[in-house]
Amino acid sequence: MAALIAISMPARGEWVGDARPMMGTEVSIRLWHDNAATGEEIVEQIFAEADRIDRLMSTYKDDSRISEINRLAATHPIVAGDELFQLIRRSLDISVLTRGAFDITYDSVGQHYDFRKRQRPDQATVATERQLIDFRFVELDQAAGTVRFREEGVRINLGGIAKGYVVERGVSILRSRGVRNGIVTAGGDSRLLGDRRGQPWMVGIRDPRADGQVAISVPLEDEAISTSGDYERYFEEGDTRYHHIIQPSTGEPASGVRSATVFGPDAVITDALSTSVFVMGVDQGLRLIATLPDY
Repeated sequence: MAALIAISMPARGEWVGDARPMMGTEVSIRLWHDNAATGEEIVEQIFAEADRIDRLMSTYKDDSRISEINRLAATHPIVAGDELFQLIRRSLDISVLTRGAFDITYDSVGQHYDFRKRQRPDQATVATERQLIDFRFVELDQAAGTVRFREEGVRINLGGIAKGYVVERGVSILRSRGVRNGIVTAGGDSRLLGDRRGQPWMVGIRDPRADGQVAISVPLEDEAISTSGDYERYFEEGDTRYHHIIQPSTGEPASGVRSATVFGPDAVITDALSTSVFVMGVDQGLRLIATLPDY
């Protein structure tokens, strides 16, 4: 009778990953690891990090730090915590760079939209609330780490930059765990680590008027890519499409562009720039990008 001897063999390297609904969109992770079990552990670590960031920065969660800032910062300075403070500071820097095309105070109007219920603010509300869209109403105290609003009713929302931050944090975790090939995606923002084991990653850019269709595919390695489009959250009334990308100067959804995609080394910046270019339009947007040689 032959003896059966169990021999412990190392786990075979393979691609592992998952996709889950998070942050009002889908977050997906795919990576290569020599040990599949370790790879799956890293995937869970990144999802946990995305959840932590969402709990900190989501305006849909009443107990988030950003919700606390929105409730109280007009009455007294609120300690933001270093991570949130630095992301708000970067947002304000981008507002200066884009001359206000990117503005996290857009939520003063944006809060009145409910795209699932097809609800939008009336013209009187827009006329009133758009006066509160001005990044200069946000006052930061670097030494104290606090945020204060100079006007009652101002609200901030990091929706134009937080998903880029999530995918950058995800890739930072991949690097810290020794992963060389991976991709982390949150909605329209992706961060690629390395290549696809000898081949470039092929990233598809959605056709903004053909659901599920790819307009173009782009080969990329070790790059960030962000797309902002008027098809992500929207509803239509007659010939008008009401979507979530607000033109700060008018308080209305930006028009003239259907989709804007930006490539570069940092997903936090590509996320904010894709929103900015969408708002600025083709001519001004391309002039802005021409001043940024890495993007």
